[in-house]
Amino acid sequence: MKRLVRSVRESWGRHTVANPFGGRLRWSFASLLALLVGLHSSIVSGELIPTPDFSSHSIPTTQVPSGSGLAWEYLDVAILVVALSLASYFALVTRSRRHLFLLSFASLVWFGFVRQGCVCSIGATQNVALAIFDNGYVIPLSVVAFFLLPLLFTLFFGRTFCAAVCPLGAIQEFVSVKNVQVPRWVDHSLGLMTWIYLGAAVIFSATGTAFLICRYDPFVGFFRLGGNANMMIAGGVLLLVGVFVGRPYCRYLCPYGAVLSVFSRFSRFHVRIPPTQCITCGLCSEACPYGAIESPVSRATPVEASRGRRRLGYLLVAAPLIVVAFAGLGAMMRGPLSRMDPEVQLAEQLRMETLGLTATTTDASEAFRNARRDERALLEKVLVTQERFRWLGVALGAWIGVVISVKLVSLAVRRPHADYRADTKNCVSCGRCFWYCPVPDGKAPGVTPTTGPTEPSQLVQIT
Repeated sequence: MKRLVRSVRESWGRHTVANPFGGRLRWSFASLLALLVGLHSSIVSGELIPTPDFSSHSIPTTQVPSGSGLAWEYLDVAILVVALSLASYFALVTRSRRHLFLLSFASLVWFGFVRQGCVCSIGATQNVALAIFDNGYVIPLSVVAFFLLPLLFTLFFGRTFCAAVCPLGAIQEFVSVKNVQVPRWVDHSLGLMTWIYLGAAVIFSATGTAFLICRYDPFVGFFRLGGNANMMIAGGVLLLVGVFVGRPYCRYLCPYGAVLSVFSRFSRFHVRIPPTQCITCGLCSEACPYGAIESPVSRATPVEASRGRRRLGYLLVAAPLIVVAFAGLGAMMRGPLSRMDPEVQLAEQLRMETLGLTATTTDASEAFRNARRDERALLEKVLVTQERFRWLGVALGAWIGVVISVKLVSLAVRRPHADYRADTKNCVSCGRCFWYCPVPDGKAPGVTPTTGPTEPSQLVQIT
């Protein structure tokens, strides 16, 4: 066997084969053949390293996963394209609430329970952020497709991904049976959470610290029929709230929905209410569980306009101060933010064990001590990590300040209009306004409003 190894080493330097990944493997056909022959003879004569006898202990066997993952990725992307196309067609052409509902059910079954919520467009935000900031991370093309395709469709057709393709939106749509209108100030305030969550998710994923969206997904436990108990409880609470408040996760927590709302503002085609046909009955506004139908706004009086201009001026002056203030608060949050890092968590656990503040150990702390690693080196690395999180906290705080300032300025701007209209950034094209519109097909405006759902109407259409 020693002669065999010596011959392999000698041939190692004489023959080279190009490695497609950039390195060079030094090998020869003769040495490879000799090595295989030698291994075969060793195995026939006996084990290279005999397995110890542990009496009744059974040696586990290696499970090799099947190689069909790439085919599943292609299939998922193809189904995503078909689902987005159908959702856009049902929302903007046929305007069928029934078809959107059936498509939501199919999306929930496939992307939710069959594919167990992965890959999803919401979580793909983190992969894209990590790929942008880490050159060593190779992002799968299917993940890129799941991130970009809904954005592309939204840019042309509005938020039809939210209408009937997203499994997280679908599971909330099915429990939304007794909707109540959320006060506008509460809706605007809670809506800021989506942007704050987006900033935090991008920062933590870009640094490779954690994937917050996946870690705190409230519905993936239901899709996988089991999971973290706390997240299962959180998902159950959200579904319970969703019975009365339309899609609470989508409106107040979904970071991908925040990005979609920006793209939807510039969409080429989306749901509109033609002012020449609207009878201003207000049923669409009452039926919309997401507050996406704007009621008529009268033009401001000269006194109101003067007061509004002063208020807008104050907010524009205060905006930089708000950003600086939140950036300072973010710098003070380096401790809580850095605790998301696994090494910081390990250092904290080791400190508590050393001081006797905890009687339990973790797998990470036991592995650290068994490997006889240097705690001082770990502490020095943690200090560097915490200093990095000081600047990450500044960035997150500044982002929160920008979000709040933009929201205050947008609320201070008055946009008068004399008719009901869909708020393109918040409208998810669910089709409820089609269902409740009292203007049936083929009839002129002015029909007597009905007290319940009618057939899909021509009133709400695309332009």
